Amino acid sequence: MSAIAPQNSQSNRSEDSIDVTLDLRGTPCPINFVRTKLQLQKMAAGQRLEVLIDPGEPTEQVPDSLAVAGFPVEELIDCGEHFVLRVCKPDSES
Repeated sequence: MSAIAPQNSQSNRSEDSIDVTLDLRGTPCPINFVRTKLQLQKMAAGQRLEVLIDPGEPTEQVPDSLAVAGFPVEELIDCGEHFVLRVCKPDSES
């Protein structure tokens, strides 16, 4: 089951701050893309989403699918057993 957890924002927000983390490890394609897109649609423009995804098909499909949907990926970080995908909600959606 995926979990959405707002990040602690007690300190000053930096340019690298994450507003929401979505853990989609173990979630198959295309469900991981759908859940990511739905979360982004709930967020305000300029907010940043961090998504934890599995290697393989998710890292091949989710970033490209998000870009086509109007959510360009800022980073895709290889953490070994999983990847961290970071995306910022744009001012306007396609």
